[in-house]
Amino acid sequence: MKRAAPLVLLAVLAAMVFALDLHRYLTLDALRDNRQALQAAVADNFALSALAYVAVYVVAVAISLPGATILTLAGGFLFGALMGGILTVTAATLGAVLVFLAARTVVGDSLRRRAGPFLRRMEDGFRANAFSYLLFLRLVPAFPFWAVNLVPALAGVGLPVFAAATVIGIIPGTFVFAAFGAGLGDLFSGGGDIRLSDVLSPTMILAFAGLGLLALLPVAMRKWRKP
Repeated sequence: MKRAAPLVLLAVLAAMVFALDLHRYLTLDALRDNRQALQAAVADNFALSALAYVAVYVVAVAISLPGATILTLAGGFLFGALMGGILTVTAATLGAVLVFLAARTVVGDSLRRRAGPFLRRMEDGFRANAFSYLLFLRLVPAFPFWAVNLVPALAGVGLPVFAAATVIGIIPGTFVFAAFGAGLGDLFSGGGDIRLSDVLSPTMILAFAGLGLLALLPVAMRKWRKP
């Protein structure tokens, strides 16, 4: 029961969020409609608002709730590009670590036994190049955040490597989204429609993919040098 406690807690949090229909607030429309109240709360008590933002983001990541991108935009909108980015990187890393630890503690051994040779081959790859692989997965937005939290736990990656690669890997995308969020006020005032596709353009995706390939250079170099 003690080992299952983290998983039970995450399941209870997820059930509460969906039972209360709280996930409906993770939209750009909800941010636009409630922007005055949110900005007033930040102005009245910046520190408490920042802590509340981090707590909400940690829970959203920990229960793999869709809408982390909206929260990142909201962070930039409410706290500015720099502070919003810092708060988001902190919260996203904490949430990812919670999922990683829960997966490794509760279901890691069981899934390893069932996965067989495939997981063992993946473990060998992560063991030799864990940081580079994780950095690539974090930098390229094509991979679901929740999946990148789970796979390293099942592949036997250590917590320090996981946390370091997560922090470094999410910084570029986080600050891009936070900077875009910081400019949402003018777009909201203009009354135009705002879509996530306006933020995550093909050019930006290619840029992140290029960064991801750079992260794999050490792996390629090691393989090239092998006799």
